[in-house]
Amino acid sequence: MRTGRKGRDCSSVTLPLLFEMLYMIGLGLGDAKDITVKGLEVVRRCSRVYLETYTSVLTVGKEILEEFYERKLILADREEVEQEADNILKDADISDVAFLVVGDPFGATTHSDLILRATKLGIPYRVIHNASIMNAVGCCGLQLYKFGETVSIVFWTDTWRPESFFDKVKKNRQNGMHTLCLLDIKVKEQSLENLIKGRKIYEPPRYMSVNQAAQQLLEIVQNQRIRGEEPAVTEETLCVGLARVGAEDQKIAAGTLQQMSTVDLGGPLHSLIITGGSLHPLEMEMLSLFTIPENSSESQSIGGL
Repeated sequence: MRTGRKGRDCSSVTLPLLFEMLYMIGLGLGDAKDITVKGLEVVRRCSRVYLETYTSVLTVGKEILEEFYERKLILADREEVEQEADNILKDADISDVAFLVVGDPFGATTHSDLILRATKLGIPYRVIHNASIMNAVGCCGLQLYKFGETVSIVFWTDTWRPESFFDKVKKNRQNGMHTLCLLDIKVKEQSLENLIKGRKIYEPPRYMSVNQAAQQLLEIVQNQRIRGEEPAVTEETLCVGLARVGAEDQKIAAGTLQQMSTVDLGGPLHSLIITGGSLHPLEMEMLSLFTIPENSSESQSIGGL
């Protein structure tokens, strides 16, 4: 049994709620009310409450969350969490500290690192789970047990255009598995010039859309053909685009990769699924609810659900 300060067990399973500790709390995917009852009770009694701001976002802002939670929130960006985690963990063994994560706390590896840091300092922790995009994608009708390895698609630049993730898509397709593509989020990013000059000036937030991801995928397909390779994905591969999953205005569109390159699903956050080829009849029937009309014009806006 691992023990922390004062001989207390540091596991997340056996500790009762009465001990002071670090709480990792999932917020779900929609708005302020998606937090669990247990999570809300904990937030309202914590001495400090941090809101992680760089792996995902809710559909509402900080002020609305503070009003509903009845607590002031401290925004925690990537630098704060990954380089200055000790500030978050300070005094968490003598007073309750909450770390809020959109979706589920284990939706990003950086949150596991925070738990490991806490454990090394003898600080107990408890995790309160919630829905995340990893399981909520089932709303489109594709069966969760048929998903393979998840990939991330990042914004390309003039000098950096990674394609290595496509090998995972190919492997998933070969195994008849769907691929969930998590699309890039750029929050509190600096331009190269400001980074070199050490100026704390940040670019406006950017969120990759389904059509932007599809356009990059189509270019990868063309690059593979130029190299004489047989792409695992083509313009006609069936894909599913999702936007703002869990929100009241959530949108889903099913169509070819080519169609995904022009579809308009509105504001962030977006996700893209590349199907595994062979679909179960129930999957096909569910996807038919979201099919993009063949005669739809470019930049077709898909209605809400």
